[in-house]
Order: sequence, then structure tokens, then C-alpha cells
Amino acid sequence: MGFFNLFLFIIIFHVFVTTPIFSHSNNNNERSSSSISNFLDLAKSPEVFDWMVRIRRKIHEYPELLYEEFNTSEVIRTELDNLGISYKHPVAETGVIGYIGTGKAPFVALRADIDGLPIQEMVEWEHKSKVDEKMHACAHDAHTAMLLGAAKILKQHEHQIKGTVVLVFQPAEEGGAGAKKVLEAGVLDKVSAIFGLHLVPTLPLGHVASKPGPFMAGSGTFHATIHGRGGHAAMPHLSIDPLLAASSAVVNLQQLVSREADPLDPQVVTVANFHGDGAFNVIPDSVTIGGTFRAFSPESITRLKERIQQVITGVATVHRCTAEVDFLEEQKPFYPATINDQKLHEHFLEVAKNVVGNENVYETQPVTVSEDFAFYQEVIPGFFFMLGFKSLTSVEPLPMLHSPHFTVNEHAFPYGAALHASLATTFLLNLDDGGKCHDEL
Repeated sequence: MGFFNLFLFIIIFHVFVTTPIFSHSNNNNERSSSSISNFLDLAKSPEVFDWMVRIRRKIHEYPELLYEEFNTSEVIRTELDNLGISYKHPVAETGVIGYIGTGKAPFVALRADIDGLPIQEMVEWEHKSKVDEKMHACAHDAHTAMLLGAAKILKQHEHQIKGTVVLVFQPAEEGGAGAKKVLEAGVLDKVSAIFGLHLVPTLPLGHVASKPGPFMAGSGTFHATIHGRGGHAAMPHLSIDPLLAASSAVVNLQQLVSREADPLDPQVVTVANFHGDGAFNVIPDSVTIGGTFRAFSPESITRLKERIQQVITGVATVHRCTAEVDFLEEQKPFYPATINDQKLHEHFLEVAKNVVGNENVYETQPVTVSEDFAFYQEVIPGFFFMLGFKSLTSVEPLPMLHSPHFTVNEHAFPYGAALHASLATTFLLNLDDGGKCHDEL
């Protein structure tokens, strides 16, 4: 997730509202818990803020890649033990699922991703990654710390939670579809809604952005090998040139969007890898190309997959070559589009305006990056949003996500913790007391 500079922000509120975050109106009946303080104030207290910072820095020093988050998982479980929060582990190999509240329905989930990236950190600071070629360059260390911060606040008020908050510390967001494995484990079967957030450097500190409906694109990956017959570059007529066939395939793949896709249905096909072994004067026997394709509907993703297969194999045949296309579904499963639930969007707006202020809540355009939170949304009403950390006085653009120079402004942590806690508790307050309230998870 590294392209949030594509965001176009539209201010949707203009009046600051200061009603208590633990108060809500449902069907004209006011439900409140006046004894609970403002969660943002609690999250900014040294007891919570300094604790979140320490946890984040500890995790940042030892990043772990997808399904290898053993040390990270241990840090999470240690903190949950210290807080007296029960949990299940392992889930999806290295994940941790915590529980705060009654242990009975209704259930609402909060998700944080915990894996790092295969990037060498270039930021020189006291807590720089101590693991070569691994880095938390997508703020997952911060996401984990903020969810733990929310857990610390919620545990202090557990007796006032009208149901159960499920804490999802999920592995393998970066290409491993960890969310899918969490669902397959069955630990979220009775959850009524799930919320997630992502820190971004393009929004000011404490500002939030999202939208209802399609928010981020679904995506797939392809890798193709085009076979010809190698030979000397001085005598190309004695060879069958796979480089020419691959080059033609790349050009033709671009036309899948420019000439076949509805202009009102955003789609992207990107060839990001092109490789052919050999010296400058040698035509190779084969060439490999690879990339991704993205769209906002399952139909468009399916069509792009079919046409990528047809274009690459067809163009190869025209150039007297053969080709096979692998969509790497075992290693890199297709990610569905992130589609935010309309009712949860309305809930988010009401909570966010009370936590960060109307003027700091934005509605944004869809973006064509992908997020495995979408797997949850296929089976559970879900909502995903962005939280900014850019200094209000900064004029220079910050390094983007997935950059070796990426840094996080830790002053954003209280906003994330407070939003998590507020979204979950007010959601539970809004649900009827009947139905599944006596079911145990």
C-alpha cells in the first residue's frame, strides 16, 4: 500500500461537535455512559501513549515477514497477558485473537496487521531495524501498537462494554492473504462488524479519510514465460526471438484498459517485470514478464485475467513462440476489492467527528491499491479508513509507504487507539440487546 498520494480529499463536515464519544442515539433513544472519559484524552495520557510508543519501537527493531511473525506475536501476547485480556493463539499460524467484554454477543472486531516487508531500512535512528533486508515500512508496527492501546483503554472499562470486542492481530497482510486464513480458522464466525485503519503520510496528523462503497481495488498477479529459440544477435533470422514477442505482449496488454475497459470502471494492468538472460549479442531462448491487474468488481477482475491469458499466448503464437501464464494463485491469492459498508460508514462519520472534529474528517476518491481487509468484508460488514500523521507545520512531502526511508509520526497513535475503542464500543451500544446476545464465542 504505497500510493496514497492519489487521494483527493473533500471536506464533508464543517461544524465541530463535542458530545461525549460514549454517547449515541439509536431510534431516538439516547444511550450513554457518562462515567467513561473521552478516549482520546485517555490515549494521550503518558500511561497509554508512552506505552504504545515503547511497544511500537520494540516491534520495529525486529520486523518479521508474512507467517514468520513469531517474535511479534510473543510481544502481543505478553502485553495481553499483562492486561489480563484472554486470547486465542496461534490463529492463521502466527496471529492472535483477543477478547474484551462479556464474552457473549454482540461481537465487533478491530483488526491490525503485524507483518513487515523485505526492505532494507535507510532511516538512521535509535530503533532502526536490526534485521537485514527487513523493515516495518508500511506502519504495521504502529497499527499493532494502536490496537493494543485501544485494548488497554477498553480493558479499563470492560464492565461497561455491551458485548464483546474481538482484537484481531493478523499476520501476512503483505501478499499472504492473512485475513483469508483468519476467516478460515472460524474465529470471526459470530462477529457482526469489523473495523480497520491504515496510517498514511499524505493526511495531516489526526485527520481521517474514507468513503462508502468501493474504496480500494481488487488485484491479481501474473507471471508469463515466452519461449522462442536463442541465437546470435548478428543473425536474428536463424532464431525465434522471444524478446520481440514479449515486447509486443507488453504493448498489447496496455490496450486491455485503454480500448476494452469501460472508462467509468477503473482498471489497471501493469507489467512491472521483464527479464531475459543473455549477453548483449545473444538472443535468449526465453523471456519472463510479470505484473499485476486491478479493478473494483469481480467481473472486471475475471475479464482481465482471461484477456491477459489470451493476449500473451496469442501474441506469442503470432511471433512463432509459445507461452504459459501463471496467475500464482497459491502463492499470491487474488485480493477482492475493499468495499465499505454504507451503514458502518455512517457510524464511522458520527464517531470520527466526535473524536477528531468535523473539520478533520474527509471523504476521498477510490484508490487502486489493494488491502487484504477486503477478505473480511466478503463475509462480514466491514469498514476501513485512513488516519494521517503528517505534521501540521510540514511543507515537504513525507516518504511514502513501502519506502526504505519511511517513518511514522508517533503522535498519531492516540488518535488511532481512540478511534478503535470508540468505533467498537458505540457500535455495540447501538445494537439491540436481544437476538444473539447470549451466544458465546
